[in-house]
Formats: sequence, C-alpha cells, structure tokens
Amino acid sequence: MSATVVTPKRPEGHYRASGSLRSEWTKLHTVRSTVWTLVTLVVASIGVSILASAETASHWATISAADKVGYDPTNLSLSGFALGQLAIGVLGVLIITAEYSTGTIRATLAAVPNRPLVLATKAAVFGGVAFLVGEALSFIMFLSGQSLLSGRAPDASLGQPGVLWAVVLAGVYVAGLGLVALGLGAIIRHTAGAISALVGLLFILPLILKALPNSINDAVGQYFPSEVGSAMASVHQQAHTLSPPAALGVLCGYVVVALGVGGWLMVRRDA
Repeated sequence: MSATVVTPKRPEGHYRASGSLRSEWTKLHTVRSTVWTLVTLVVASIGVSILASAETASHWATISAADKVGYDPTNLSLSGFALGQLAIGVLGVLIITAEYSTGTIRATLAAVPNRPLVLATKAAVFGGVAFLVGEALSFIMFLSGQSLLSGRAPDASLGQPGVLWAVVLAGVYVAGLGLVALGLGAIIRHTAGAISALVGLLFILPLILKALPNSINDAVGQYFPSEVGSAMASVHQQAHTLSPPAALGVLCGYVVVALGVGGWLMVRRDA
C-alpha cells in the first residue's frame, strides 16, 4: 500500500520570491514618479556633463598649468553624476517611503510576511533598473563629453588604460547610491526625512568637513559618497582620494549597512 504525500497549500495572497519580484516591478514602472525622477536624472546628468566639457574645451588655452596637471577628461565628462545622483537617490527613497505614507505597505506585508524578502526584492528590482540606466547614461555622457573635447583639449577613448573601467564604475555608483537611499528610506520611513538625510550625506556633511583642519578633511572626506563616486569615475588618482577598487568597496559597505539596518528595523517595527 503506497502512501500519498500531500503538499501543504500555500495560503492565498502569500507570494514566493518570484511573485514578489513581479509585484515590485509592477509598482516601480507604473508609478509616474519613477518616470519623472529618471527623466530628471538623465537631463541633469547629461546637461552638466555637456556644460562642463564645453567650458573646458573653450577655455583650455587659458587654464593654469596647475589645473592641467590634475586634468582627467574621463572624470570631467562623467561629472554630471554630481547632480544626477540626487535624482536617483530621491527615487530610491520613494520606492519604499511612498508605501509607508499611503499605508499600502500593510498590503505588501500581508501578501509577503517575510519582511527582509520584501526589502530584498525591492532592492533587486530597483537596483537592476538603476544599474541599466546608470550604465547607459555613463556611456552617453562619456561619448558626448569626449566629442566636445576632441580637437580642442586632451580627450580620452575607451581603449586607453583605465577609461572603460571608470565609465562602467560610474554606472555602478548610480545603482549603489540608489540602494543606499532605499536603505535610508527603510530606516526613516518618511519621505522628507529620508531625503533630508540623503542630502546631508551627499552635500551638507562634506561642506561642514571642509571647515575642519586639512588633516581631518583629507583623512575623512575621501569616504563620503560623493567623493567615492568621483574616485570610481576617475582614471588619474588625485591626492587624498581612494583608488577605484577601494572606492567600490566603500560603496558596497554603504549599501550593506543601509539595507542591513533597514531590513533589521523592518522586522522589529510595526508597519
């Protein structure tokens, strides 16, 4: 006599990881804020990159010898991310805080009670989109910037040592910063508060640090996200800056800490 094995039926509405991924993708691409923040990212980044490259090309003959020593055409063409990073950060925050502000996070957690899984699938979907957009934008900025520099100032090509690596890492930085912002959103759970924390981390704290002695500024400043991003997008390493691999490691540390703390707090707190 053979025994019949009965597989317990999964409660209705409780998603597996694949279902949670589909749900997060639907929420991401059907919300208008996603489109507008990505448009802002593209316009701001390309606009700043073109302006910076055109300005340098038109004034190259009058630039001081000291400035020419530290000149990095690759980093210059990717400088648009200095402003565009704020747009991807805002989107990363909104991915989760919008659900808390509207109360829809309760429905999400009712369907997927595993809270770390919810945050992980949000990170996977958003991180993937941010990576693809960041890489496409990075190559567009590089190529357009070098076309403006060509024949008027020293330019770079993807075949030169370290250039392709810098362009790729610039796109990685966009995805990484977006995930840090997602983690901040999970920690703070309030849109304005999380965006304020992000702005403070990107812009305010580095300005405050500049008022301190140079020894402290040089030692600490290189670990702030904006400086990490600049190091990742550079071919020529400047004084008191991290190497691209070290900068990538620091960025990964930011992502792990932000998402780790965010996931831990999601488990401990009520929706």
